[in-house]
Amino acid sequence: MNEKVLLIDDHTLFRAGLEDLLTRRGIRVVAAVGSGDEGLAAALNLEPDIVLLDMRMPQMDGLTVLRQLRKNTPNLRVVMLTTSSNENDLVEALRSGARGYLLKDIEPDELVVALREIVAGKTVVAPELAPVLARVVQGGDARAHEDKIANPFSELTPREYEILTLLAEGQSNKVIARNLGISDGTVKLHVKAILRKLNVSSRITAAVMAVEHGIRVEAANAEH
Repeated sequence: MNEKVLLIDDHTLFRAGLEDLLTRRGIRVVAAVGSGDEGLAAALNLEPDIVLLDMRMPQMDGLTVLRQLRKNTPNLRVVMLTTSSNENDLVEALRSGARGYLLKDIEPDELVVALREIVAGKTVVAPELAPVLARVVQGGDARAHEDKIANPFSELTPREYEILTLLAEGQSNKVIARNLGISDGTVKLHVKAILRKLNVSSRITAAVMAVEHGIRVEAANAEH
């Protein structure tokens, strides 16, 4: 992995340890800074390929930094690396353009794998947070009715809509195929169609759209 990585985290010991960890695994860390202001300046000056960003920081929090980074450099891959498993933090980070949401207790080798997947174009979320996304989806309320007038899912077929709700639950293609009694290949084709119709590049982003519009798995099952 030849990409340049920038670390932004206000905890000095964690920041130093993470820099050492990545460097030992052959990943080039161009800077490790302790505040949002320093991070924004470093991103402009050093032009990293990936930013690992803490969520909880004084003065300028991670979401604020994320939004400014995305504004300054739209193609920059920003990954939240945090202790927060709060569902609002997760959803807001993904809505704001984060390409990953990982927890700080992640195993070092798993972090390296996640970074490689993000470089390859994927959006990566800590596996243990899939139930959090599912809870948000199932907790949808009147927002679903408010959004019916401008429904971004109107082009989806009933089957695609059903698969979208299962994606939002965090189910893999194999699990979806088994639950619906169809092949993995058919699920992949449906997922591609969903991403194209919603004009998004990843299944996580599609799931977040479902969260935003209050899609409920129970309602989908009842209607389809």
